[in-house]
Amino acid sequence: MVTETMDLIGAVRKHLEQASPDLLREMVATFAELLMSADADAACNAAYGERSAERTNKRNGYRERTWDTRVGTIELAIPKLRTGSYFPAWLLQHRRRAERALIAVVAECYVKGVSTRRVEGLVNTLGIERISKSQVSEMAQSLDAMVEAFRNRPLDQGPYRYLWVDALAHKSRQKGPKDEPGRIEGVATLIATAVNAEGRREIVGLDVVTCEDGAGWLSFFRNMVARGLSGVELVISDSHEGLKSAIGATISCSWQRCRTHFIRNLQTRVPRSAQQWVATAVRSIFAQPDSESVWAQHARVVEALQTKFPAAAQLLADAGVDVLAFTHFPKEHWRQIWSNNPQERLNREIRRRTDVVGIFPNREAVIRLVGAVLAELHDEWQISRRYMSLESLAKVGRVGEDEDGLDNDLGEVKELTAVS
Repeated sequence: MVTETMDLIGAVRKHLEQASPDLLREMVATFAELLMSADADAACNAAYGERSAERTNKRNGYRERTWDTRVGTIELAIPKLRTGSYFPAWLLQHRRRAERALIAVVAECYVKGVSTRRVEGLVNTLGIERISKSQVSEMAQSLDAMVEAFRNRPLDQGPYRYLWVDALAHKSRQKGPKDEPGRIEGVATLIATAVNAEGRREIVGLDVVTCEDGAGWLSFFRNMVARGLSGVELVISDSHEGLKSAIGATISCSWQRCRTHFIRNLQTRVPRSAQQWVATAVRSIFAQPDSESVWAQHARVVEALQTKFPAAAQLLADAGVDVLAFTHFPKEHWRQIWSNNPQERLNREIRRRTDVVGIFPNREAVIRLVGAVLAELHDEWQISRRYMSLESLAKVGRVGEDEDGLDNDLGEVKELTAVS
């Protein structure tokens, strides 16, 4: 008997593996309709066609509903009731034709940077008769709740000693008059990354504003502080005046000017033929083994530039405190905090996904896609190796105490730089 049962199971399994998509669709439809019929009978408190004094409702035919599944589009016959209505919420969602698993697949494709047109072709290969670009966008909206929870979560993994911030430009369409497309506007996507107390990177801020100005940055920082951002010792960014003002008004910490952006700015002060030499000279400042040597080399480079390129020398001298702020922190962290390169690498990953879209239909779509990408990367960072060791992070809290003597020793060097 056991052998016969095993043979029967094996035969059914083999039959299913070799079955055509039409047979699989028919089986899924049959199972779904049987379950719906049993559910409707339970709602009526009696079986279909049964005479019973305990009956509370009657069946009243069927209504057709298309259902997009992983085995193709299925025409379902959903039971109707004489009084009230019946809807299989355990199987379908109101105003949505697609199976929940299919919605998850489409949303994942959307996050991975697959265009809505390509997603349309993808689902067609699954046997689904038709799915429009607007339906793909509607399915992607299932990401909204996850993204909103990610953006507004409490920042309780602090202190966050280092904070990298930057803005990305995207194009979004404004809401226009009825049945008319709105005009296209440029928006700024503000992103902040930090290192938490465990030495792991976190995405701590995401917002979309009309333009990258002081008001936008101030609101951005206030939101992070309200959610629990604390313990920040250094913010790394480019030299945006509105951003610098927002830092001073909210978290009041040291600021590191990105060395990569600064070198580009410095090269505009010299002829093209000398740009490579100037860049190499400035990079030699960052190649020094300790803080004192860094400041000494900075003074020498300023002096070397003074004769031929006084404008560049003045810019380098004035920016010394901001560009070399990293020297007041542990040597183990210098390469990670003296520029905004970690944030730039993150930006490239975001652009790889957003460039597929080009022009977003609205600002909510920008937050949806960028937020989903960042949430995915954030989760990967939590299970990967630490970005900074716990031992080196423990030194950051003692930076102010340890550096007092060093600041006095370097006073003469900084004065020499200013005079040069």
